[in-house]
Amino acid sequence: MAWTRYQLFLAGLMLATGSINTLSAKWADNFNAGGCGGTAEHSFQHPFLQAVGMFLGEFSCLAAFYLLVCRDRRRAEPSLAPAQPFNPLLFLPPALCDMTGTSIMYVALNMTSASSFQMLRGAVIIFTGLLSVAFLGRKLVPSQWLGILVTMAGLVVVGLADMLGSRDETHKLSEVITGDLLIIMAQVIVAIQMVLEEKFIYKHDVHPLRAVGTEGFFGFVILSLLLIPMYYIPAGSFSGSPRQVLEDTLDAFCQIGRQPLIALALVGNISSIAFFNFAGISVTKEISATTRMVLDSLRTVVIWAVSLAVGWETFHGLEILGFLILLAGAALYNGLHQPLLARLPWRRPPAGAVGSEAERENLLGGERAPINGDS
Repeated sequence: MAWTRYQLFLAGLMLATGSINTLSAKWADNFNAGGCGGTAEHSFQHPFLQAVGMFLGEFSCLAAFYLLVCRDRRRAEPSLAPAQPFNPLLFLPPALCDMTGTSIMYVALNMTSASSFQMLRGAVIIFTGLLSVAFLGRKLVPSQWLGILVTMAGLVVVGLADMLGSRDETHKLSEVITGDLLIIMAQVIVAIQMVLEEKFIYKHDVHPLRAVGTEGFFGFVILSLLLIPMYYIPAGSFSGSPRQVLEDTLDAFCQIGRQPLIALALVGNISSIAFFNFAGISVTKEISATTRMVLDSLRTVVIWAVSLAVGWETFHGLEILGFLILLAGAALYNGLHQPLLARLPWRRPPAGAVGSEAERENLLGGERAPINGDS
């Protein structure tokens, strides 16, 4: 069935904003500017402040939700179901996981390339599958176990590409290895977030935009408050600021004042996460969860192509191999091979056996996708 113009727009919006989200964060990291008190130029390494901006983008989804509600109420026949009462504090544990995982990933982005950052996030499949079996009592089919094994092989290949390519990059080999390990470690926390959402939140049937916005609210408030003690906690060489503290927010604003393009990169990051969540939710609703997964994979290709074009990284053939293996693992885990097998003459189901509603089910973890698909 041919896509409508609206569906094409949603798919393009998801692909564009998802790519901009990672690229704008990496763009900000690549700037050098002087800090407060006339300090020498240094790189913009403020991962926790960037994470606050990301949560601000998520928080804005709450405003989008209430705009949709107001617009729906003006219609003669409202389409949105009445909201069920729920305790907003249910979103606090997942928000804490989101806050921790996102902060770790922004730290790691300072140490590795944007394309490897995006590819290694595919490790979430492994931990989501294992945790869903352990805590949700879900049974994985053989193709999902195979998908996990293939994904593990893909991560090894991408890691090797990073280590071999680090000779030509600005990052040291030790930084690249540390960054890659931090990204994979963050996926454990993201998987815990998904399990918590599945177990405690989805049964309340909260609108996705409202759910993203509520988690964004908790993340924004808590992490903003944590910036205060981070300003005084020493971090040694781990910190990129002259004061060598965990997060020097004042230094970040001084750098933004001396290099306005950093502000543009941060605004791009904040706005893209809001539009990406909206587009992702809409793609799942208007087209299918399968399309959303494919577009998310294409996002990696766009990020890699742009990074090569602007000279942020050098070409390495192993990255292509690693990406293809990760793509195959995600396809197996999420069941994308089943429609292909169904087209075979001896596997073709009877007419009407496969309904469109089944295709619209979210595929990550067998049933559900994460509330925030990009944090």
